[in-house]
Amino acid sequence: MTTTAQAAAPACPAHSGRDDRKSARIAEANLKPADGARIIRSFAASREILRSTRVRQAGASAEVVDLSKPDEISFFFLDGDVHRKRRAAVAGLFAPRTIATRHRAVMDRTMDTIVAKLQERGSAPLDELSWQMAVDVAAEIVGLTNSDSNANLARRVKAVLESSITRKPGFFNGLLFNARMLVHVGRFWKHDLAPAVAARRHQPRDDVITHMVQADYSRKGMIMECLSYGGAGMMTTREFIVMAAWHLFEKQPLRERFLSGSEEDQIAILEEILRLEPVASMLHRRAAEPLAGPAGMALAEGETACVSIREANVDEAITGPCPFEIDPDRAKRMKVAGPYLSFGDGPHRCPGAQVALHETRLFLDRLLRLPGIRLTAEPQVLWNAQIQGYELRGAVVACDPS
Repeated sequence: MTTTAQAAAPACPAHSGRDDRKSARIAEANLKPADGARIIRSFAASREILRSTRVRQAGASAEVVDLSKPDEISFFFLDGDVHRKRRAAVAGLFAPRTIATRHRAVMDRTMDTIVAKLQERGSAPLDELSWQMAVDVAAEIVGLTNSDSNANLARRVKAVLESSITRKPGFFNGLLFNARMLVHVGRFWKHDLAPAVAARRHQPRDDVITHMVQADYSRKGMIMECLSYGGAGMMTTREFIVMAAWHLFEKQPLRERFLSGSEEDQIAILEEILRLEPVASMLHRRAAEPLAGPAGMALAEGETACVSIREANVDEAITGPCPFEIDPDRAKRMKVAGPYLSFGDGPHRCPGAQVALHETRLFLDRLLRLPGIRLTAEPQVLWNAQIQGYELRGAVVACDPS
């Protein structure tokens, strides 16, 4: 039977060469699902797996994590009640009301600094500006506010994260990996986390570190949790801000709609860009018991599924026609969540999704209103094989001097 989407396909610009994606080609050439994993491409089956209580985290070294000591590992690797309780304990930090009443102030202060420096210098690398925004906001939420500087905090967090995903097989490589991690983690603890913990013991605040202090987390547990919240918030948001800016600089009608639209409309534009350009390209889940659902998905116990976010996000059964075209009205028309599966779904859906969208919206709203603002150099699209995601480097923005 021919569906409406299929009938409309021949007349769709996407099917005659229109494709707004900028990261698809490099992703298609470099994506590497886990060995033996079954690739899930449809939106319905992907969402079904991500929402299931019968699956467990897989990939990202989840298979080698010792789950017998949940207090010493990141919430990212946990499942079931222990995961739910860990998430619920700090859920208020990511709520819309908290974003509006507290995090917005941090975003405004950071943008004041970014704008002032940009107007003084005349031009700047866009990824450096987006990195400053991402670091400042994540640090506030986590509670990493007692470091010598946010710039040094960002460098130390980046060093730990990059070291943690570049481990090579072999005995001697393992020794080298452990030595490097010991140095990087030690610096992060000494200069960033330990001062924050000491400050929270004296004066509690509404942040992740205060919760960990009050819940008597171990030192290792604190380090893992901070790196999970902080690292994800810093690294992925930086890339998305640059990607969204690139699209808006390039597409004048879309930029005009963004600048004249309401906050709701601006978020819809960003979510649609993220649908096409997800920073995370795939998620892995392992079936803890046999799984079968109405979408026709069936997994045997122990089988690993690789959810292809990029393919699920352009499934015409849920996007409608022209899936490769940026259409901010698509989600509302199709009655689906705007970013589709770009933030994941189910129990492990990204807790900072709304924070990331709002800081990106504010960053771009302020940046694009600067007199003479322009993109003088487009970014180079690179691939990070360790995290299986794109990186954008080399973009430069310029504006009229203040």
